[in-house]
Amino acid sequence: MNNPKDKPKDNAEAQAPETVQIPLAELMKVRVEKAEALRKEGINPYPYRFENISQIASLLKGFDRLSEAETTVRIAGRVMLKRKMGKSFFADVRDGRERIQIYLKFDIVGEQLFDLFKSVDLGDIVGCEGTLFVTRMGERTLKINKLELLAKSLHPLPDKHAGLTDVETRYRRRYADLIVNPKVREVFRTRTKIIRAIRDFLNNEDFLEVETPILQPLYGGAMARPFKTHHNTLDIPMYMRIADELYLKRLIVGGYEKVWELCKDFRNEGMDRLHNPEFSMVELYCAYADYKDIAHLFERLLRDVVYKTHNSYKFEYGDNEIDFEPKFAWMTMLGSIKEKSDVDFSEMSFEDAKAKAIQMDIGLNEEGLINWGKVVETVWEVKVEPTLIQPTFVADFPKDISPLAKEHRDNERLTERFELFIAAQEMGNAFSELNDPVDQLKRFLQQGKAIEAGDEEAQPLDDDFITALCYGMPPTGGLGFGVDRLVMLLTNQHSIRDVLFFPQMKETKEGTVPVSKILTEITKES
Repeated sequence: MNNPKDKPKDNAEAQAPETVQIPLAELMKVRVEKAEALRKEGINPYPYRFENISQIASLLKGFDRLSEAETTVRIAGRVMLKRKMGKSFFADVRDGRERIQIYLKFDIVGEQLFDLFKSVDLGDIVGCEGTLFVTRMGERTLKINKLELLAKSLHPLPDKHAGLTDVETRYRRRYADLIVNPKVREVFRTRTKIIRAIRDFLNNEDFLEVETPILQPLYGGAMARPFKTHHNTLDIPMYMRIADELYLKRLIVGGYEKVWELCKDFRNEGMDRLHNPEFSMVELYCAYADYKDIAHLFERLLRDVVYKTHNSYKFEYGDNEIDFEPKFAWMTMLGSIKEKSDVDFSEMSFEDAKAKAIQMDIGLNEEGLINWGKVVETVWEVKVEPTLIQPTFVADFPKDISPLAKEHRDNERLTERFELFIAAQEMGNAFSELNDPVDQLKRFLQQGKAIEAGDEEAQPLDDDFITALCYGMPPTGGLGFGVDRLVMLLTNQHSIRDVLFFPQMKETKEGTVPVSKILTEITKES
C-alpha cells in the first residue's frame, strides 16, 4: 500500500558529523600499548569465552537469597565507572540490561589480579567471579575473587558527564550510542516487542506470513522512485522493491485468503524525520473483505499492540496523551474539508477547484495542483491533517491519487480508500482493492503516460499482474502500515532515525580522520 502524498523532504536533519580530535590518537595509543603489555605477560586481551555467567538483573532479583548463602556467582559486562580507594577498587559493570557495583580488594585478589584491574580502562569488558554483599552505603555489590579481561576497548567511551550528545554521531555510531544510553537500548527492545505483538495478532487471525521478492524485474505497488541495479547473468535491469503489494495480490489470486508480510521496502527519495530510504512495512490482504472490514481489523490490531506495549490504552506522545480505548473516529476527506473550511469541492470541476484552492490563500504550490484529486488532497493536508491527534480514519480519497484502489461504489470520482492518522501523522493506508483487470490496465496505461511525461514515481505496466487479475481475484481488502512510525509513536520518539539501528547517513565530512587510519599509524609505531 502506498500514500502518494507522503513524501520525504530532501536533505532534512543534516548535521555536521563528529570530527575526530587529535587527542583521540594519543588515548588510543595508550590503550594499544596496554594490550601489548598484557600479551607480553602471557595474558590474552581477547580470550575466546567466559563460562557460566549470570545476568545481572537475575542476580539483583535474587540478591538477598544469594548474599545470605554466600553463593559464588559469575558475571560479564562492560566497565562503565572505576574508582580507586587505597588498596581497593570500586567499579560499575553493565551487561545488556543492568548494572552492578563490583569491589576488588588487594588482600583478596592478590597482586597479579589487582595490577590487571589497574590497567583496565572504561569500556573494557571483564568477566568477574565473587559473592554478593551490601556496602555500608547500602549499595548492592559483587565482591571479586577472580577477574578476567575479555575484551580490551581501544576507543575511549564518550565523556561520562556529557555522554554521546551529538545527534549525527549517535546515528552513525549506534554501537557507542547503545553502550552509553540505556534508554536507547530500551527503545529497540520495545521495537522487538511491538513486532512480536503484530505477528501474534495476525497469526491468531489466521493470516499466513509469506515472503515475496525484494529484487524485482518491475517495481510497483506504490508511487515512488526505485533503486535500480543490474543482474549480470540475466543481463537485465532490476529494482529494489518499493512495495510488495502486487506480489501479495498474486497470492490472493492463487487461493490464499489471508496473507501478510513484514517487509523491507526501498525508495530512492529524500530523508526527513519520517522517512528513511530503507524502511519496514507490514502489508496484509484479506479476501472477501472491503476497506471498512480492514479498518475494523486495523483498529483491533493496533489496540492489541498498544496494550501489550504499555499495559494500557493510553500513552504520551510529545505534548499529547493518545487514547486508543474509544472507537476510532471516521471522516471523509471531502467532508472534513467542508467542516474545517466551509468549502465543498465535491461537485467542482478541476478548474473551479484549483481556482478556489488558490483563492483560499493557504500557501499552496500551484504547480503541484495537476488534477482535481491533487487539489482536494493538498487543501486537506493544510486544513485538516494537523488537527488529527487522536486515532482517526480519513476515507474516500479521489481516484486521481489512488491508482490501485477500487472505485467508490457511490461516487465515481472517489475510491474506497482510507488512511489512519494519529498525532497528525499518517500511520496506515488501505483500499478496497481494484480487482477488475480492465480497469487496472487503464490505470496502468495512464501511469505510463505520466512516465513518458517525466514522472519518475509513476508505476510501469506490469503485464504479469494484469494476467494474474485475468484469472480472477476475489473482492479483497488490503492494508499497509509503517512499522517504524508505529514504533516512533509507541516509544515517544520524533525521528525515524531514533527507531532504526542503522539509519542511512551521508558520507563523513571531508577532513575527518578515520579511526582505522589512526590505528594503522599506532600499530606501525609499535
